[in-house]
Amino acid sequence: MNKLIYKAPLNSLSFGNVSYNLLKQMFKKNMEIAFFPRGNVDISSFEVVPEDFKAWLEDSIKNRFSKLDKDSTTLQMWHLNGSEDRISHRQILYTFYELDSPTNTEKKLCNFQDKTVFSSSYASSKFKDSHFAPLGFDESFYETNKTYMPDKIHFGLMGKFEKRKHTEKIIRAWIKKYGNNYKYQLTCCITNPFFKKEQMESSIANILEGKRYGNINFMPFLPKNSQVNDFLNAIDIDLGGMSGGEGWNLPSFNATCLGKWSIVLNCTSHRDWATSENSVLIEPLGTEPVYDDIFFQEGASFNQGNIYSFNEDQFISALEIAENKCKIVNEEGKKLKDEFTYEKTLNKILE
Repeated sequence: MNKLIYKAPLNSLSFGNVSYNLLKQMFKKNMEIAFFPRGNVDISSFEVVPEDFKAWLEDSIKNRFSKLDKDSTTLQMWHLNGSEDRISHRQILYTFYELDSPTNTEKKLCNFQDKTVFSSSYASSKFKDSHFAPLGFDESFYETNKTYMPDKIHFGLMGKFEKRKHTEKIIRAWIKKYGNNYKYQLTCCITNPFFKKEQMESSIANILEGKRYGNINFMPFLPKNSQVNDFLNAIDIDLGGMSGGEGWNLPSFNATCLGKWSIVLNCTSHRDWATSENSVLIEPLGTEPVYDDIFFQEGASFNQGNIYSFNEDQFISALEIAENKCKIVNEEGKKLKDEFTYEKTLNKILE
């Protein structure tokens, strides 16, 4: 398949990052692409863009209509919600699903595609006749070999603030264990771009309960991949793997690939890449409803069901285990860079 219509976002968010990496692989394969971007194109996150790739990308957008062929397949990367749009008669959807109870609407939209490919085997198992293509390691991330906080054990939490991700629960438990103990540092990059500034500030204030903790730092959204790379290199232990439902969990996966230790709830997409050898695994206690009346509203046509849960003591025990591992490079984690690549992702989709 050398000609393809591609419809996807290209921006600084996670969908945009995945899209950028798939486009790079299409370019390497010398594919002729009619690229229909969803929303505004913003490649400012990717600071080093090769000129030949940039020219190919611009041509794929500018001349997309002249590249149209009624016999071409469309690859659309988007949510199930909104995937009904078609450009050509044959469409493959590459998408992400995080919960456990697909609605009839979601099943209909999955079946409406000629093929639907999910990013995790867990998601694919929830939809009949669907397929699975795991994400890859973004090669723009690398080990900086800098020294950041040599006298502290540095924990990191990256990912937008959400009940699904157990953001509040993770931070509260960490405070209980390490709050104002200056041998330890927690850096949180948890800004939710869909929250107003006041909402975000209120959420953080609620977690801290009016108290001050000198060993917790809250960072703004990091718009550049180089900034994210520095964040991942600076931490010793990643906490984002405690999310209760993910389509892949790029921050925790990338941190593990860089030799860091991630504490991971053994559920949903985590099962595709996290093992007892490359992560500190925690088995879920069970499930709980995902509804937060913000992003997940009970009774809606999309995003219904449960996330996986854990208790505080279970998590604190895992913090102690990770503390004993964190000054040893996670060599098993670094092997994931070769096992999961975007070349393999695209090849699997193109099958």
